[in-house]
Amino acid sequence: MAEPITVLLVDDQELVRSGFRMLIDAQDDMGVVGEAADGAESLEQLDRLRPDVVLMDIRMPVMDGVEATRRIIASGLDTRVLVLTTFDLDEYVFSALKAGASGFMLKDARPEELLAAIRTVASGDAVVAPSATRRLLEHVAPSLPDHVGEEDDRLSVLTERELEVLGEVARGATNAEIAEHLFMAEGTVKTHIGRLLSKLEARDRVGLVLIAYETGLVHP
Repeated sequence: MAEPITVLLVDDQELVRSGFRMLIDAQDDMGVVGEAADGAESLEQLDRLRPDVVLMDIRMPVMDGVEATRRIIASGLDTRVLVLTTFDLDEYVFSALKAGASGFMLKDARPEELLAAIRTVASGDAVVAPSATRRLLEHVAPSLPDHVGEEDDRLSVLTERELEVLGEVARGATNAEIAEHLFMAEGTVKTHIGRLLSKLEARDRVGLVLIAYETGLVHP
């Protein structure tokens, strides 16, 4: 059997952490290895615990979730960060995604959704549905820099077909939908997305969406 997924909970509300711990520890394939009340405390535990996944709140005292996420990713560990948020904090979530978080979940998500998200992140994939990412970015569009898309040549390495696929990803289309829209096999879509991840040095699908918005390929 595979080793259980190890999870570090980071939230300044003890009641929230307790609820997540009860849910996660009840699963056969995962368990909580530690808790932290702020970002700084999570970093203190990171090297010792080396969790597979960090459930990261955003607004916390001492050090917020954005800075903690940035430092976790910079540490070089294989730990993945799953941001927990409410819609009134979306501007922070955008920053956390740019810092390297693998996605986000709403705190009022159903238990099965949160558990599925942890498993997805632990497997190395992005946790958020592309359509959810698109809605998030549209919501925070006013906070994006005015110079988005200017003097940004990151897309110059892409073929015309890869640009089309990237545009579809950013608009929230699934692989099956992209295949239908662009008249190609779904396996070919997966191949194109793999090349996009490599050429653009993106961690996952979330990273592709961010790049598409930042470079002006698509607009909210």
